[in-house]
Amino acid sequence: MKPVHILASKDDIAKNVIVVGDPGRAKLLSDLLKNPKLVNENRGFITYTGLYQDVPITVATHGIGSASSAAVFEELRMLGAERMVRLGTTGAFKEEIKVGDVIVADGAAHPIGGTIGMYIGTENCYPASPDIELTYEIYKKLKSVLPKVYLGGVFSSDAFYAENPQFVEIWSHRNILSVEMECATLFTIARLRGFKAGGVLVVSDNLKTGESVLAQPEILKTRFLEVGKTLMDVFIMFEKKP
Repeated sequence: MKPVHILASKDDIAKNVIVVGDPGRAKLLSDLLKNPKLVNENRGFITYTGLYQDVPITVATHGIGSASSAAVFEELRMLGAERMVRLGTTGAFKEEIKVGDVIVADGAAHPIGGTIGMYIGTENCYPASPDIELTYEIYKKLKSVLPKVYLGGVFSSDAFYAENPQFVEIWSHRNILSVEMECATLFTIARLRGFKAGGVLVVSDNLKTGESVLAQPEILKTRFLEVGKTLMDVFIMFEKKP
């Protein structure tokens, strides 16, 4: 199949890809690359490819939610992506998790139906879990460079404004750390299509305490650059493995 949203060639997309929801975040992370090239801007899916320690790495925008992100994940795979890590924001469910902390997802709960239901049916369960080896290396590396890193399950919502206090309490009591919107879709498609995936989330607000990044916006920019560089270092490590 030929991509219809990411109008790039296979030579334009690296094996190692960081996917983000915000086009501005893609531009920010592209500054970590040497000679970053804008390889797609169609449909607002801003995508850059450049070199990090002489290894090609792509930073791509997937938009908001399952339907948008699924199209991007599928097309990046068509174009040769072999490892894909989502770097996004998340709302924490646990009081002790602060704005600027980082969560590495080791699994993602999700609503029955929706985009994932179109892939696997609404009568079936299917594991929405990341690649174990990739996730472990990311977690280990982040723990060595950042003050607070959590490893655990997240909830991938299909509607940004649907959460309420009851929703937060239910999933908090189920020991889910936070809510975001795309990890379950990425993990499901990765398993179906045969590539390695991971998810790293920077906490932008706490839904229990009301703490929000709006009070300290520079934290996110700094943290995304720190995490982005770490993910690129992990990609390099995998490329150097025999």
